[in-house]
Amino acid sequence: MDPTIWAERAHAAADSVNSGFGHRLLGAVPGTWIASVARPAQRVRTPWAPWHYWWQAHYLDCLVDAAQRRLAAATGPASAPRELALARDLLAGIRVRNGFRYRNWFYDDMAWLALASDRLGRLQGLPGASGAGLPAARAAVRELGRELVSAETDDLGGGLFWNTRRRYKNTASTGPGALFFARTGDPARAQRLVDWLNERLLDPEQGLYLDGLNLAPGGAGELVRDVWTYNQGPILGALLALGGADNLARAAALTHAVAERLTVETEHDGGHRRALRADGGGDGGLFMGILARHLADAAGDPRLPLAARSTARGLVTATAEALWAGAELRTEPGRGRRDAAWWTFPQRPGEAASDAYPPGRRVELSTQLQAWMVSEAAHRLTQGD
Repeated sequence: MDPTIWAERAHAAADSVNSGFGHRLLGAVPGTWIASVARPAQRVRTPWAPWHYWWQAHYLDCLVDAAQRRLAAATGPASAPRELALARDLLAGIRVRNGFRYRNWFYDDMAWLALASDRLGRLQGLPGASGAGLPAARAAVRELGRELVSAETDDLGGGLFWNTRRRYKNTASTGPGALFFARTGDPARAQRLVDWLNERLLDPEQGLYLDGLNLAPGGAGELVRDVWTYNQGPILGALLALGGADNLARAAALTHAVAERLTVETEHDGGHRRALRADGGGDGGLFMGILARHLADAAGDPRLPLAARSTARGLVTATAEALWAGAELRTEPGRGRRDAAWWTFPQRPGEAASDAYPPGRRVELSTQLQAWMVSEAAHRLTQGD
């Protein structure tokens, strides 16, 4: 497909989230930005309204995607993309809304924000990205990095705890934690975490990573065998970031395992393709998008065998096509006096937006971020075509 089409689709998804969900903290605090958890938002915004820290972390990641896309498309000197300003304000909004700190109760939440903040900080110095207030991103990385280091202990042989209660070690925190350390100059720690995942939570029969281990009396581990799409994504990213023959072989095998076990059949243009399995709404509304983000990295990595790259590319593009096939442009009450037209995306590939969100039902932020994430992933894959 023409990459300009995916650029337009990614822009449309971004605009629908930014305009339909985004607002200043409490609707008024300057220099801040946050997203409502559903659209239309509550008319009266209160400090205790739901906001979901980790959804906001993925919102920040999506803003970085959009900023990178705009910076790459610039043909000459240009001002910083709007998404950079929104990202800066969103990071400030997260900190204020979280009690003037980045630390959270959940280490996986902190890992997601650390990853997004690191990506934001790396935009500093790029043409068109100057003056964007990115030092705050580096401060977030430092604070969150210290928390992630503290989550690794010898209990259960290694790995990161899920939350500050320290009773459960899981893939959800250890995967993004390993990816964060691989990206920020601590490959030894990252490899240690990956090795622990391979030893304790990789199911050899499925080729996929299980959910986690409860810390049982006496120090033993009680295995939780649930398999989730999003858990596979950051591990794939960590394997690619670390490189080396063993890690790359594992990344290729994981890609094929995802294709075999975590996909559904969808119809597009009279043909049938395998798209990623989705996990509904709520927190699950982000799961498929997270996996698609890292599959896009695999699809573009020349170190992987062609079969693995082709498989990853096919899954991302099929998922993106299916989400767009079910999208609806809806006119809804805007934040001002006029109504606004926003895209609404389905929760699952192969369905229509109205299946999960019939007219009159509030639309969840998580699923719309997911569609935006997948659209940006498809654009990255096709821009070199």
